[in-house]
Amino acid sequence: MANLFRAGELYGGFLYIEGALHHAPVDNVRLPVGGASNEYIVQLIEDFGVDVIASEPMKLASLAEHIVRSRYSAERIELVLFAGDILFNDLRPLLSRAFPKAAVASLGYASVDAGLVGGPVPGEDVRIHEAFPNRTVVEIVDDATGEPITEPGVAGRVLVTNLFRTLMPIIRYPAGDRAEWVDPQCRHFRLMGRSGEGARLGAVSMPTEDIRDVLIAADPDRIITGMQLVTRRWDGRNGLILRLASLDGPPAGLTERLIEAVYEARPLYPAEVEAGAIHHLQVEWVARDGLVTNPRTGKLVQVVDERPLLE
Repeated sequence: MANLFRAGELYGGFLYIEGALHHAPVDNVRLPVGGASNEYIVQLIEDFGVDVIASEPMKLASLAEHIVRSRYSAERIELVLFAGDILFNDLRPLLSRAFPKAAVASLGYASVDAGLVGGPVPGEDVRIHEAFPNRTVVEIVDDATGEPITEPGVAGRVLVTNLFRTLMPIIRYPAGDRAEWVDPQCRHFRLMGRSGEGARLGAVSMPTEDIRDVLIAADPDRIITGMQLVTRRWDGRNGLILRLASLDGPPAGLTERLIEAVYEARPLYPAEVEAGAIHHLQVEWVARDGLVTNPRTGKLVQVVDERPLLE
């Protein structure tokens, strides 16, 4: 198994995964790769007969894109494990092309501050997790009132209480994520994305997960392999750019179809455009490495504000 998680700079992914594998009930040989180049990792897979790879989603996306472009056959990979960020649905087709025989699963839900939070629940939806019994308490609370949510399907902010950290107590710690319960007993929760993440242009709210769902539905051929919302300001007005990653480039007509789908889902946007308040929605196609990531953790920055502080 190749551990591709980053280490250092207060990022705990590599050590968390190394410790988890050390205590795993299944015997395993661990290769401590870290943030190596894609070329090195492909050679490692070949030389050591790697069966399993584990990394954060954006590194997996970069590796998968390299494998597809180089026409390397990664059919020996049986399992792709991820953690550190949500694996969004727009990435699944790319992973399937690079690792055609691999299952994809979550390693778990944790953070440096809150510690271990939840383990993955087996099933098709890799976003569903369950708090560790007798070790963590997970609450989902209303954004406005802060009251606990107990109804399945209602999204809210995630609060975590850690029951085994005593030197630095973690009590109702805001994890920075949104989630919803998926069962009446409030045991299993589905991660929905980062709290408050989305772009806003005047009266128009553009939540990242809602826009992602619209784009995926309007892209049946799965051309999009990543998404980022970029806010810019020019000619005295704000505008929104959909920065979309693509492996092969968009076919004719796709850009217009995506904009039309977003307008249909968010009719206030074109109404504000007609009123002269904001610019028309634009699409910017880039390679996967053209998406902005956090330089320390490698996580995708879902909303990029490129507006000047002063005009």
